[in-house]
Amino acid sequence: MIHHDTLQAFIADGAPLLKKGPIALIFAEDEVELDATIRHHLGAGFKHVVVFAMPEFEVADDVAKNIVRVSYNMLATAALETAVNAVMAATGDIWIYYCFNAEFLFFPFIEHRTVGEMIAFNVEERRDTILSYVVDLYTGDLWQNTNAVNIDDAHLDKTGYYALARKDRWNNDLDRQLDFFGGLRWRFEEHIPAPRRRIDRVAIFRNQPGLVFNSDHTFNEPEYNTYACPWHNNITAAICSFRTAKALKRNPGSTFEIDTFKWHNSTQFEWHSQQLLDLGLIEPGQWF
Repeated sequence: MIHHDTLQAFIADGAPLLKKGPIALIFAEDEVELDATIRHHLGAGFKHVVVFAMPEFEVADDVAKNIVRVSYNMLATAALETAVNAVMAATGDIWIYYCFNAEFLFFPFIEHRTVGEMIAFNVEERRDTILSYVVDLYTGDLWQNTNAVNIDDAHLDKTGYYALARKDRWNNDLDRQLDFFGGLRWRFEEHIPAPRRRIDRVAIFRNQPGLVFNSDHTFNEPEYNTYACPWHNNITAAICSFRTAKALKRNPGSTFEIDTFKWHNSTQFEWHSQQLLDLGLIEPGQWF
């Protein structure tokens, strides 16, 4: 494991060495399923996995040797966008992916194709981004799993997802931009601040000079925020995430209001891309 004591040290000495992508940036807000998150993304085929975590967070020996670790406090103001923008500024023309701990990337055919193969196809489509949807995962038994996380008993919503046209400052529809909603952020929206209710995330993107990553998971380049190219649908991915469930059970204002996350549209998560394809939560586009 290569370890950098600060973000500044990583930007100065580590990031410039990341000459070939795709790279995965994993931001650890706590230690919940951190090892599983790292293993999953190592298995997806990323060339480098960089883990931003507090120094006291423990990582298993079998994954520690395969990552770059950066000591970093995710509780700091604007922690995510600060780190992502710093990495972007310090690297070149490479593909970057970002997520948090207890989040797992799934894309069509992930069981036998790598993230690099997906990106290669996307480049042929003349696309510099792959839109991802954050699909909330949650345990079926909050009494046994009080933090809402259990990989062996993970559930997701099979319906209840929708999109609204994204507007500019003059209330005009933006070209090929939509705000997507659903999952726990929709069902328990009274506990979620309005700016955090969207589930769309441009989590996989091609770095370029002048690109800026915003706090709302969008970019300063409008085309980066589009869901597809003008001529046909493109491949999309899902980030299956326990993050919202964790937050709802950790937050004193919501934890006692929620006895279960299950409802009549819950289904067991099978940890397989075919289930997400069948539910319409990811799309292969023209990739077969």
